[in-house]
Amino acid sequence: MSFFDLKGTLKPLTALKQFGRKPHTIDFPKVSLEAAERYRGFHYNDLEECIGCGNCATICQNAAIDMIHIDGIEGKKGDSGLRPRVDHGRCCWCGLCVEVCPTGSLSLTRDYMYVSDDADSFLWVPGVDNPKGNEKRSFTSDESSLNDFKRIPMPELEGMERVKSFAEVVLGYNEEMARAEASRCISCGLCTEACPDHMHIPEYINAIARGNDADALRIIYDNNPLPEMCGKVCTRRCEEVCAIAKRGEPVAIRWLKRYATETAQTSDITREIVNPEIKEPNGYKVGIVGAGPSGLTAAYYLALRGFDVTIYEANAKAGGATMYGIPKYRFPIESLDKQIEYIEKIGVKIHYNTKVGKDISFDKIYKEHDAVFVGVGFPDAWSLGIEGEDAKGSMQAFRYLFMVNSGEKVDIGDKVVVVGGGNVAIDAARVSRRFGADVTILYRRRVEDMPADWEEIEGAEDEGVHIIPQGIPVKIHKDDKGRVKSIEYLKAEMVPDEKGGRPRPVAIEGSNTIIEATAVMAAIGQMGDYSFLEGGYEEKIKIERGRFVVNDKQQTTDPKVFAGGDAVNRTADAISAIADGFRACKAIDEMLVKTGK
Repeated sequence: MSFFDLKGTLKPLTALKQFGRKPHTIDFPKVSLEAAERYRGFHYNDLEECIGCGNCATICQNAAIDMIHIDGIEGKKGDSGLRPRVDHGRCCWCGLCVEVCPTGSLSLTRDYMYVSDDADSFLWVPGVDNPKGNEKRSFTSDESSLNDFKRIPMPELEGMERVKSFAEVVLGYNEEMARAEASRCISCGLCTEACPDHMHIPEYINAIARGNDADALRIIYDNNPLPEMCGKVCTRRCEEVCAIAKRGEPVAIRWLKRYATETAQTSDITREIVNPEIKEPNGYKVGIVGAGPSGLTAAYYLALRGFDVTIYEANAKAGGATMYGIPKYRFPIESLDKQIEYIEKIGVKIHYNTKVGKDISFDKIYKEHDAVFVGVGFPDAWSLGIEGEDAKGSMQAFRYLFMVNSGEKVDIGDKVVVVGGGNVAIDAARVSRRFGADVTILYRRRVEDMPADWEEIEGAEDEGVHIIPQGIPVKIHKDDKGRVKSIEYLKAEMVPDEKGGRPRPVAIEGSNTIIEATAVMAAIGQMGDYSFLEGGYEEKIKIERGRFVVNDKQQTTDPKVFAGGDAVNRTADAISAIADGFRACKAIDEMLVKTGK
């Protein structure tokens, strides 16, 4: 036998050496191979963290994701109620959807094995069809995300520099800053739903990002005729639901609106850019009581629709609380004047210094017009109801701001105490600091409970305003000339609410504390004045709990009369008043023109 024959005979026996060794393959499906650390398998979604923004569906290049309603998930403020569904027959596991998820709820597991002859079964709702997911998942960190979670800072004057004058505190974005901030928007639209006026927020922000400021302005004016005001003093509830805020700072929606509106320096330029279509006169007349944000909004859009509109305003200037209640370091008079001038140029007539019920009767307005809109605001304020409130130097904060904005001189001395925790209290305190006074805010609850905007609270503290929380005023002391000498208060402890609400302040007996003061300003709330409704109108137009009763069209119990603003809603902000005026305009147009009544 040759060597080669012997080798061929013995070679098969070499396989015996494999006995006792572990196999190179795995016993699937009994045994699974551990995937690599960064392996991209099936999706998982934390349903509680997800807000249904749809950013994952938007970026998917394979159209493998759509947004659907699922049982048990309801839409709410800041949550669309939708959740992503993934078609794993289309998915290429690129991971872009995870990279752009603003909340970090979406991830990729290491699970990758799924076999089925039913193509529809590859449609999964992550977090539902795989309710637990693989514990070892691929997430995107804040640093590696394709989203930009850091806001472009807004330039503003330093605190102690501010109190030297009424110069505007916020300086505004320049073009480069605005473009960069606008590019952070993911266009989810949750902000639009949260906005009382449902402004087209992603659309105008995208226009700014593209460098088309004129387009942004046109989009803004589609349903807001006072955008510069909103760009400076809006309560920005839209930013509270911004998807980017889930892991970072919300897009500066208010400041971007301000940037867009400040590109139009005069009303003539604004009109040239916006160039609204003004319809031919339709023969109908609408009378409006009050030139606040709701009245001005209704007037503007009614005039565009061809109505003959006349506003009756009690004061020398239009704007309501935005004119007489907001300090000019926040909202310069020129900004409002520019917008009022523009509204008048499209045909709205405003009768100034005309108080309804005194200079003209409500009955006359009612009979001379086909519809009436009432936007009278809350011109009166609540008193503290404590001993000594009649002292000289004791005043209402809202009235104080009105007088200052009207150019009147008000003697407040050098030590001011403001009672309250809302924006009016903060505004009165910061204005008093600009007149050189030492200012203390006395608030009955904790600082975190203050209803004022947190930016305003921080601004007041930066300017040297001292805040005393959990203090309940009980008496104003007078000097021998009847002037304010000091204010006495009781310290309070916070007691849990039995119904599960926020803790309530309870005075601590014997904790009396006295603060020296030359002026005390009450800022604990305001109320309406409806004395102009006489001759039976006070019975026809129903008022409950100090506000007009209206339907979803802003229509009162008298079908011919509509109402909006503070005298209707409890939000007490300009954007809600604007939304009321816009709704009323559409309802009046429908009632008179479309139905012919």
